[in-house]
Amino acid sequence: MQEYAIVDIETTGGNAQSSAITEIAIIIYNGSKVVKRWETLINPQKEIPFNITVLTGITNSMVSSAPVFDEVAYQIYDLLNNRIFVAHNVNFDYSFIHFQLQQAGLNWFARKLCTVRAARKILPGQPTYSLGKLCKALGIPHENHHRAGGDADATLILLKKLLQNDTHKEIDQLLKRRVPQQNLPPNLAMEEFEQLPEKPGVYYFYNKEHKVVYIGKAVNIKKRVASHFSGNKTTEQRQLFLKDIYHISFEVCGNELLALLLECSEIQKLWPIHNKALKRFEPKFGLYSYEARSGYLYLTVGKLAKHQSCDQVFHSVQEGNEMLRNLAEQFAIDYRFCKYATYQQETVLGTNQVENDFPIVELHNKSIQEALHFVSQQKASFFIIEKGRTINEYSCVWVENGQFFGMGYLSKEIPVTNVMQIKETLIRYKSNQYLMQLIMGYAAKNAQKVHQVSVIEQED
Repeated sequence: MQEYAIVDIETTGGNAQSSAITEIAIIIYNGSKVVKRWETLINPQKEIPFNITVLTGITNSMVSSAPVFDEVAYQIYDLLNNRIFVAHNVNFDYSFIHFQLQQAGLNWFARKLCTVRAARKILPGQPTYSLGKLCKALGIPHENHHRAGGDADATLILLKKLLQNDTHKEIDQLLKRRVPQQNLPPNLAMEEFEQLPEKPGVYYFYNKEHKVVYIGKAVNIKKRVASHFSGNKTTEQRQLFLKDIYHISFEVCGNELLALLLECSEIQKLWPIHNKALKRFEPKFGLYSYEARSGYLYLTVGKLAKHQSCDQVFHSVQEGNEMLRNLAEQFAIDYRFCKYATYQQETVLGTNQVENDFPIVELHNKSIQEALHFVSQQKASFFIIEKGRTINEYSCVWVENGQFFGMGYLSKEIPVTNVMQIKETLIRYKSNQYLMQLIMGYAAKNAQKVHQVSVIEQED
């Protein structure tokens, strides 16, 4: 006869690696009666935060004489071994016990049954599936809320109700090994996971308020999303991440390049809380040109500002200043009209010039304009043709003057030679340095898919 180990724990915090168990209760149930019940306080060997004490009632003095986890590790292992591990929001309890048994040198794994997920399947339509409110809605007595013994007793009664009402064998399905639902975050419906396609694209995770908290790209959306939920990592960051996921949406892309570009564009538009990596790729400085009241044009390197266009972007002060020096030398620009990011009026050229000996405005401005034209000419215009989402379309990524212009999907009825019609069909996107790194890297490896755009075609 298959036995269940109904488990509840109290802890000092929300993740297994930096927090510890303060109390544990285990009830062994064989499907018809309780075989054994065991519970104990645990000395976490660290201070219990005040807010946790307020929630659970467990104080530092209560656990000071309690056994540390290692002293009861073998007893816990024997109670759990070869039994189905049952808990409300099972991955939380499982992650703590698995981690602390591992720290004690015991290699333990078990099949898991989450009563949150089982209740969603067997008792649908409840306003909430938190243990306290679910027990109230179902008439389950729930004493000593937020204490291991009281919560374990309530979970046992809930399990009995689920087993009695499981007319479609939902629990058997949940207990099958490698069922994705076993690993899904507790607040995510299986139906949303099942509708994910096995195609390239971008996926979005949403929190309870339906705000995007993470954006990712994948060659296979369903497989990639499932990988977020697999494994037994117990870091605080991962546990907060999984706890935040309530919904998923997706957008299929024709190929990995468009998925990469869409992911980056969406992240930089929405800045989801769990996306952090792309921020370091953003350039911080730019080359600007402006005309003073005197009529003279100036070149300056300065910090990038929102909603202000510049002629070139740089990741560092040194990179920007070096380019400005090179332009001043190549086009014989008076040093007094070059402003640098960390200092002004640095003598780079013409140190023997008399301060009042300014160049003729027209000749000077012509030199500045030639320098800016040179900068713009270094920026190529081209488009990349790739496969689309269906056999009847192709995708296009367009770069204009060294900046990402846009991308989209076109019917194969539009010939690749019809450059302007292709451009007019694309969706515009904001360019940035990281996007251009992706595009230029792809173009270098796939030269046969790159189509150059002439100046005449751009002007038409």
